[in-house]
Order: sequence, then structure tokens, then C-alpha cells
Amino acid sequence: MSKSKLPITPVQECSAAPIVRAPLTETTAAELASVFKALSDPVRLRLLSTIASREGQEACVCDLSEGIDVTQPTISHHLKVLREAGLLDSERRASWVYYRVIPEALQRLSAVLLVESGAASEVLA
Repeated sequence: MSKSKLPITPVQECSAAPIVRAPLTETTAAELASVFKALSDPVRLRLLSTIASREGQEACVCDLSEGIDVTQPTISHHLKVLREAGLLDSERRASWVYYRVIPEALQRLSAVLLVESGAASEVLA
């Protein structure tokens, strides 16, 4: 059997759309990637959602295990990852630790997603 050869066509010039805003810098992309990596785990995403859903976007660690089928040490590990990613802050009150969402961190993620999707211009218009 002989292989049929495709005709060779000349390379055409790229007609990409012009850049209308600056893309993410390497540093910003690396920072955001670590935050998205922290959110990529379903348990961490649920924990963040649980805290954000409460009044004042704050919850005691003793209330966070409800409905999440992992051990308390595992929950503590996930909370640590979210804290290190800059999504949560914590405060010890007596024998309990309270976690709260850092609103600016969520606003930053939201803004990046809006801009990257092109929806920011619709929201701002």
C-alpha cells in the first residue's frame, strides 16, 4: 500500500486578534495557581463554602465537620491549606479556633475570572 501525500500549502500569516489588555504576569499566574490548587480539592471547596455561608463568613472549627465525612485532623489539614493560600484567617478563642473568609481574596479570584472570561466588561457596562 502506498501512502497518499497531502498537498503542501504555504504557511499563512497568523491573523490573531489584537491584545486589548495585559495578560497575567508570571508572578501573578503563579500566585493564582497556588490559590486555585488549594480550591481544587472538593473537601477544601466545601469547607470554604461552609464558612462563607455562615453569618459574618466565620465558623468555629467545631462546626465544620458536619456533613463532611473526614476525620478532624484531616479537616484541620485542609483548613491549614486554605489559610496558607490566603483564603482564610483564623483566631483562637478560648479552646476553639474560628475561621473566617478573607473577602479580598475571594474578590481577587472573582475579578480574575470575570476578566479572563470577558464578563468583566459586561458587569462594568
